Amino acid sequence: MASAIKKIGVFTSGGDSPGMNAAIRSVVRTCAYMKVDCVGIFRGYQGMIEGDFKPMDARSVNNIINKGGTILKSARCDDFRTPEGRKMAHEQLKAEGIDAFVVIGGDGSFTGAMIFNQEFGFPVIGIPGTIDNDIFGTSFTLGFDTALNTVVDCIDKIRDTASSHNRLFFVEVMGRDVGHIALNAGVGAGAEEILIPEEDRGLDRLLESLKRSKLSGKSSSIVVVAEGDKTGKNVFELKDYVEKHLPIYDVRVSVLGHMQRGGAPSCYDRVLASRMGVRAVEALLEGKTNLMVGVRDNKLILTPIDKAIKGQSKMDKELIRVSEIMTT
Repeated sequence: MASAIKKIGVFTSGGDSPGMNAAIRSVVRTCAYMKVDCVGIFRGYQGMIEGDFKPMDARSVNNIINKGGTILKSARCDDFRTPEGRKMAHEQLKAEGIDAFVVIGGDGSFTGAMIFNQEFGFPVIGIPGTIDNDIFGTSFTLGFDTALNTVVDCIDKIRDTASSHNRLFFVEVMGRDVGHIALNAGVGAGAEEILIPEEDRGLDRLLESLKRSKLSGKSSSIVVVAEGDKTGKNVFELKDYVEKHLPIYDVRVSVLGHMQRGGAPSCYDRVLASRMGVRAVEALLEGKTNLMVGVRDNKLILTPIDKAIKGQSKMDKELIRVSEIMTT
Protein backbone atom coordinates (compact mmCIF):
# COMPACT_ATOMS: atom_id res chain seq x y z
CA MET A 1 0.00 0.00 0.00
CA ALA A 2 2.09 2.87 -1.32
CA SER A 3 -0.43 5.58 -0.57
CA ALA A 4 -0.16 9.04 0.94
CA ILE A 5 -3.75 8.78 2.14
CA LYS A 6 -3.88 8.55 5.92
CA LYS A 7 -7.44 9.63 6.66
CA ILE A 8 -10.62 8.98 4.66
CA GLY A 9 -13.96 10.68 5.09
CA VAL A 10 -17.26 8.93 4.39
CA PHE A 11 -20.72 10.45 4.01
CA THR A 12 -24.17 9.85 2.59
CA SER A 13 -25.90 12.38 0.37
CA GLY A 14 -29.23 12.88 -1.40
CA GLY A 15 -32.16 10.57 -0.74
CA ASP A 16 -31.54 7.76 1.73
CA SER A 17 -31.71 4.12 0.68
CA PRO A 18 -31.52 0.77 2.52
CA GLY A 19 -27.93 -0.45 2.49
CA MET A 20 -26.30 2.92 3.15
CA ASN A 21 -25.50 1.97 6.74
CA ALA A 22 -24.01 -1.32 5.58
CA ALA A 23 -21.79 0.65 3.16
CA ILE A 24 -20.73 3.07 5.90
CA ARG A 25 -19.85 0.09 8.09
CA SER A 26 -17.82 -1.47 5.29
CA VAL A 27 -15.85 1.71 4.59
CA VAL A 28 -15.09 2.26 8.28
CA ARG A 29 -14.01 -1.32 8.93
CA THR A 30 -11.93 -1.51 5.75
CA CYS A 31 -10.11 1.64 6.87
CA ALA A 32 -9.49 0.03 10.26
CA TYR A 33 -8.21 -3.12 8.55
CA MET A 34 -5.89 -1.06 6.33
CA LYS A 35 -4.78 1.03 9.34
CA VAL A 36 -6.16 4.24 7.87
CA ASP A 37 -8.11 6.72 9.97
CA CYS A 38 -11.77 7.21 9.08
CA VAL A 39 -14.02 10.18 9.72
CA GLY A 40 -17.80 10.26 9.41
CA ILE A 41 -19.12 13.40 7.76
CA PHE A 42 -22.65 14.14 8.97
CA ARG A 43 -25.44 15.64 6.82
CA GLY A 44 -23.66 15.24 3.50
CA TYR A 45 -22.11 18.27 1.82
CA GLN A 46 -23.81 20.59 4.33
CA GLY A 47 -21.96 18.89 7.16
CA MET A 48 -18.74 19.05 5.15
CA ILE A 49 -19.06 22.82 4.84
CA GLU A 50 -19.85 23.16 8.54
CA GLY A 51 -17.16 20.74 9.71
CA ASP A 52 -19.64 18.28 11.22
CA PHE A 53 -17.08 15.47 11.55
CA LYS A 54 -16.69 12.52 13.91
CA PRO A 55 -13.83 9.99 14.02
CA MET A 56 -15.09 6.44 13.47
CA ASP A 57 -13.54 3.09 14.30
CA ALA A 58 -14.59 -0.52 13.84
CA ARG A 59 -16.67 -0.49 17.03
CA SER A 60 -18.55 2.70 16.16
CA VAL A 61 -20.41 0.88 13.39
CA ASN A 62 -21.61 -2.07 15.49
CA ASN A 63 -25.19 -3.21 14.84
CA ILE A 64 -25.96 -0.91 11.91
CA ILE A 65 -25.75 -3.38 9.01
CA ASN A 66 -29.42 -4.27 9.54
CA LYS A 67 -30.74 -0.71 9.83
CA GLY A 68 -32.39 1.32 7.08
CA GLY A 69 -31.72 5.02 6.53
CA THR A 70 -28.29 6.40 7.34
CA ILE A 71 -26.64 7.03 10.72
CA LEU A 72 -24.65 9.86 9.11
CA LYS A 73 -27.87 11.62 8.06
CA SER A 74 -28.40 13.26 4.71
CA ALA A 75 -29.27 16.76 3.55
CA ARG A 76 -29.62 18.85 0.43
CA CYS A 77 -26.99 21.58 0.20
CA ASP A 78 -27.40 24.59 -2.07
CA ASP A 79 -24.21 26.16 -0.69
CA PHE A 80 -22.10 23.35 -2.14
CA ARG A 81 -23.32 24.32 -5.60
CA THR A 82 -21.30 27.54 -5.29
CA PRO A 83 -17.50 27.90 -5.60
CA GLU A 84 -17.48 29.64 -2.21
CA GLY A 85 -19.27 26.75 -0.55
CA ARG A 86 -16.96 24.16 -2.06
CA LYS A 87 -13.92 26.21 -1.00
CA MET A 88 -15.22 26.26 2.56
CA ALA A 89 -15.76 22.49 2.44
CA HIS A 90 -12.22 21.96 1.19
CA GLU A 91 -10.81 24.10 4.00
CA GLN A 92 -12.76 22.08 6.57
CA LEU A 93 -11.49 18.80 5.14
CA LYS A 94 -7.88 19.95 5.16
CA ALA A 95 -8.20 21.32 8.69
CA GLU A 96 -9.44 17.90 9.79
CA GLY A 97 -6.58 16.19 7.92
CA ILE A 98 -8.94 14.27 5.61
CA ASP A 99 -7.08 13.24 2.45
CA ALA A 100 -9.93 11.66 0.45
CA PHE A 101 -13.59 10.77 0.75
CA VAL A 102 -16.15 8.14 -0.18
CA VAL A 103 -19.58 9.50 -1.12
CA ILE A 104 -22.62 7.20 -0.98
CA GLY A 105 -25.49 8.60 -3.03
CA GLY A 106 -26.91 9.21 -6.50
CA ASP A 107 -26.15 11.31 -9.55
CA GLY A 108 -26.55 14.67 -7.78
CA SER A 109 -24.12 13.61 -5.07
CA PHE A 110 -21.67 12.31 -7.68
CA THR A 111 -21.88 15.55 -9.65
CA GLY A 112 -20.83 17.48 -6.55
CA ALA A 113 -17.94 15.06 -5.95
CA MET A 114 -16.77 15.30 -9.57
CA ILE A 115 -16.73 19.12 -9.54
CA PHE A 116 -14.95 19.08 -6.18
CA ASN A 117 -12.31 16.74 -7.59
CA GLN A 118 -11.82 18.94 -10.64
CA GLU A 119 -11.42 22.10 -8.58
CA PHE A 120 -9.15 20.80 -5.82
CA GLY A 121 -7.67 17.55 -7.13
CA PHE A 122 -9.25 15.88 -4.09
CA PRO A 123 -9.46 12.06 -4.33
CA VAL A 124 -13.08 10.85 -4.40
CA ILE A 125 -14.80 7.50 -4.94
CA GLY A 126 -18.55 7.03 -5.24
CA ILE A 127 -20.83 4.21 -4.10
CA PRO A 128 -24.27 4.23 -5.79
CA GLY A 129 -27.02 4.43 -3.19
CA THR A 130 -30.52 4.97 -4.59
CA ILE A 131 -33.60 2.78 -4.73
CA ASP A 132 -34.36 3.90 -8.31
CA ASN A 133 -31.46 1.88 -9.79
CA ASP A 134 -30.92 4.72 -12.27
CA ILE A 135 -27.12 5.05 -12.22
CA PHE A 136 -25.11 4.08 -15.28
CA GLY A 137 -22.18 1.75 -14.67
CA THR A 138 -23.82 -0.70 -12.29
CA SER A 139 -26.50 -3.34 -12.66
CA PHE A 140 -27.70 -2.71 -9.11
CA THR A 141 -27.63 0.28 -6.79
CA LEU A 142 -27.85 -0.02 -3.01
CA GLY A 143 -31.45 -0.15 -1.86
CA PHE A 144 -33.01 -1.30 -5.12
CA ASP A 145 -33.42 -4.93 -4.08
CA THR A 146 -34.88 -3.95 -0.70
CA ALA A 147 -37.32 -1.52 -2.32
CA LEU A 148 -38.49 -4.26 -4.69
CA ASN A 149 -39.19 -6.61 -1.81
CA THR A 150 -41.08 -3.86 0.02
CA VAL A 151 -43.20 -3.06 -3.05
CA VAL A 152 -43.99 -6.70 -3.80
CA ASP A 153 -45.03 -7.26 -0.19
CA CYS A 154 -47.34 -4.22 -0.34
CA ILE A 155 -48.88 -5.30 -3.64
CA ASP A 156 -49.51 -8.79 -2.26
CA LYS A 157 -51.48 -7.20 0.58
CA ILE A 158 -53.35 -4.85 -1.75
CA ARG A 159 -54.31 -7.78 -3.95
CA ASP A 160 -55.99 -9.42 -0.97
CA THR A 161 -58.41 -6.51 -0.60
CA ALA A 162 -58.73 -6.03 -4.37
CA SER A 163 -59.91 -9.64 -4.69
CA SER A 164 -62.28 -9.32 -1.74
CA HIS A 165 -64.06 -6.30 -3.24
CA ASN A 166 -63.68 -6.92 -7.00
CA ARG A 167 -61.64 -3.74 -7.37
CA LEU A 168 -59.05 -2.36 -9.74
CA PHE A 169 -56.06 -0.85 -7.93
CA PHE A 170 -53.54 1.57 -9.40
CA VAL A 171 -50.39 1.21 -7.29
CA GLU A 172 -47.91 4.04 -7.77
CA VAL A 173 -44.28 3.27 -7.03
CA MET A 174 -41.18 5.47 -7.09
CA GLY A 175 -39.35 6.04 -10.35
CA ARG A 176 -39.47 9.66 -11.49
CA ASP A 177 -37.47 9.10 -14.66
CA VAL A 178 -37.04 5.33 -14.81
CA GLY A 179 -39.31 2.34 -14.38
CA HIS A 180 -36.97 -0.25 -12.86
CA ILE A 181 -38.98 -0.61 -9.64
CA ALA A 182 -42.33 -0.73 -11.44
CA LEU A 183 -41.18 -3.27 -14.05
CA ASN A 184 -39.46 -5.67 -11.67
CA ALA A 185 -42.02 -5.41 -8.87
CA GLY A 186 -44.88 -5.62 -11.36
CA VAL A 187 -43.58 -8.87 -12.79
CA GLY A 188 -42.75 -10.21 -9.32
CA ALA A 189 -46.20 -9.38 -7.96
CA GLY A 190 -48.09 -10.61 -11.01
CA ALA A 191 -49.57 -7.24 -11.96
CA GLU A 192 -52.10 -7.17 -14.78
CA GLU A 193 -50.49 -4.08 -16.31
CA ILE A 194 -47.24 -2.18 -15.78
CA LEU A 195 -46.81 1.48 -16.78
CA ILE A 196 -43.27 2.86 -17.02
CA PRO A 197 -41.77 6.09 -18.46
CA GLU A 198 -39.71 4.18 -21.04
CA GLU A 199 -42.74 2.55 -22.67
CA ASP A 200 -45.55 5.03 -23.30
CA ARG A 201 -48.23 2.65 -24.51
CA GLY A 202 -51.10 5.12 -24.37
CA LEU A 203 -54.46 5.17 -22.65
CA ASP A 204 -56.23 3.18 -25.34
CA ARG A 205 -53.91 0.22 -24.84
CA LEU A 206 -54.51 0.38 -21.09
CA LEU A 207 -58.27 0.30 -21.59
CA GLU A 208 -58.04 -2.62 -24.01
CA SER A 209 -55.88 -4.55 -21.55
CA LEU A 210 -58.34 -3.95 -18.71
CA LYS A 211 -61.27 -4.96 -20.93
CA ARG A 212 -59.50 -8.22 -21.79
CA SER A 213 -58.85 -8.88 -18.11
CA LYS A 214 -62.52 -8.42 -17.31
CA LEU A 215 -63.66 -10.60 -20.21
CA SER A 216 -61.24 -13.34 -19.22
CA GLY A 217 -63.02 -13.62 -15.87
CA LYS A 218 -60.67 -11.64 -13.61
CA SER A 219 -62.66 -10.09 -10.78
CA SER A 220 -59.84 -7.75 -9.70
CA SER A 221 -56.75 -6.21 -11.23
CA ILE A 222 -53.53 -4.55 -10.16
CA VAL A 223 -51.86 -1.91 -12.34
CA VAL A 224 -48.37 -0.85 -11.23
CA VAL A 225 -47.50 2.71 -12.25
CA ALA A 226 -44.06 4.35 -12.05
CA GLU A 227 -44.50 7.91 -10.76
CA GLY A 228 -42.83 9.27 -13.90
CA ASP A 229 -45.06 7.37 -16.33
CA LYS A 230 -46.37 9.52 -19.19
CA THR A 231 -49.64 7.66 -19.86
CA GLY A 232 -51.54 10.16 -17.71
CA LYS A 233 -50.51 13.35 -15.92
CA ASN A 234 -50.70 11.47 -12.64
CA VAL A 235 -52.10 8.28 -11.20
CA PHE A 236 -55.31 9.97 -10.03
CA GLU A 237 -56.06 11.18 -13.56
CA LEU A 238 -55.57 7.60 -14.73
CA LYS A 239 -58.15 6.51 -12.16
CA ASP A 240 -60.65 9.12 -13.36
CA TYR A 241 -60.07 8.19 -17.01
CA VAL A 242 -60.65 4.48 -16.42
CA GLU A 243 -63.75 5.09 -14.30
CA LYS A 244 -65.18 7.28 -17.06
CA HIS A 245 -64.54 4.82 -19.87
CA LEU A 246 -64.89 1.55 -17.95
CA PRO A 247 -67.58 2.13 -15.31
CA ILE A 248 -67.65 -1.62 -14.64
CA TYR A 249 -64.52 -1.11 -12.54
CA ASP A 250 -64.46 0.12 -8.96
CA VAL A 251 -61.08 1.87 -9.00
CA ARG A 252 -58.78 2.70 -6.09
CA VAL A 253 -55.35 4.32 -5.91
CA SER A 254 -52.53 3.41 -3.55
CA VAL A 255 -49.40 5.60 -3.55
CA LEU A 256 -46.65 3.70 -1.75
CA GLY A 257 -44.42 6.75 -1.36
CA HIS A 258 -41.48 6.87 1.00
CA MET A 259 -42.14 3.52 2.65
CA GLN A 260 -40.17 2.17 -0.32
CA ARG A 261 -37.03 3.83 1.05
CA GLY A 262 -37.36 2.45 4.55
CA GLY A 263 -36.91 -0.84 6.32
CA ALA A 264 -34.07 -3.23 7.00
CA PRO A 265 -31.94 -3.86 3.89
CA SER A 266 -32.21 -7.23 2.20
CA CYS A 267 -29.35 -9.72 2.40
CA TYR A 268 -28.43 -8.85 -1.20
CA ASP A 269 -28.13 -5.14 -0.39
CA ARG A 270 -26.09 -5.85 2.76
CA VAL A 271 -23.63 -8.04 0.88
CA LEU A 272 -23.39 -5.63 -2.07
CA ALA A 273 -22.80 -2.69 0.27
CA SER A 274 -20.07 -4.60 2.08
CA ARG A 275 -18.33 -5.44 -1.20
CA MET A 276 -18.61 -1.91 -2.54
CA GLY A 277 -17.29 -0.34 0.65
CA VAL A 278 -14.17 -2.50 0.61
CA ARG A 279 -13.52 -1.74 -3.05
CA ALA A 280 -14.02 2.00 -2.57
CA VAL A 281 -11.34 2.22 0.12
CA GLU A 282 -9.00 -0.05 -1.83
CA ALA A 283 -9.41 2.14 -4.93
CA LEU A 284 -8.46 5.28 -3.00
CA LEU A 285 -5.42 3.58 -1.50
CA GLU A 286 -4.43 2.44 -5.01
CA GLY A 287 -4.31 6.08 -6.06
CA LYS A 288 -7.54 5.98 -8.04
CA THR A 289 -10.02 8.85 -8.01
CA ASN A 290 -13.17 10.25 -9.62
CA LEU A 291 -14.60 6.75 -10.03
CA MET A 292 -17.76 4.95 -8.95
CA VAL A 293 -17.85 1.37 -7.70
CA GLY A 294 -20.45 -0.68 -9.54
CA VAL A 295 -21.38 -4.31 -10.10
CA ARG A 296 -21.87 -6.11 -13.39
CA ASP A 297 -22.17 -9.87 -13.89
CA ASN A 298 -21.64 -10.11 -10.11
CA LYS A 299 -18.15 -8.60 -10.44
CA LEU A 300 -17.19 -5.21 -9.05
CA ILE A 301 -16.15 -2.63 -11.64
CA LEU A 302 -15.01 0.99 -11.57
CA THR A 303 -16.69 3.56 -13.83
CA PRO A 304 -15.61 7.20 -14.28
CA ILE A 305 -18.04 9.34 -12.32
CA ASP A 306 -18.77 11.59 -15.30
CA LYS A 307 -19.94 8.54 -17.28
CA ALA A 308 -22.03 7.34 -14.33
CA ILE A 309 -23.76 10.73 -14.28
CA LYS A 310 -24.21 11.26 -18.02
CA GLY A 311 -24.94 7.68 -19.05
CA GLN A 312 -28.42 6.22 -18.97
CA SER A 313 -29.28 3.06 -17.11
CA LYS A 314 -31.00 0.74 -19.56
CA MET A 315 -34.22 -1.11 -19.03
CA ASP A 316 -34.07 -4.89 -19.29
CA LYS A 317 -35.67 -5.48 -22.72
CA GLU A 318 -36.09 -9.17 -22.01
CA LEU A 319 -37.99 -8.39 -18.81
CA ILE A 320 -40.23 -5.95 -20.70
CA ARG A 321 -40.99 -8.77 -23.15
CA VAL A 322 -41.68 -11.15 -20.26
CA SER A 323 -44.01 -8.60 -18.68
CA GLU A 324 -46.00 -8.30 -21.89
CA ILE A 325 -46.45 -12.07 -22.01
CA MET A 326 -47.33 -12.32 -18.32
CA THR A 327 -49.96 -9.57 -18.53
CA THR A 328 -51.74 -11.25 -21.43
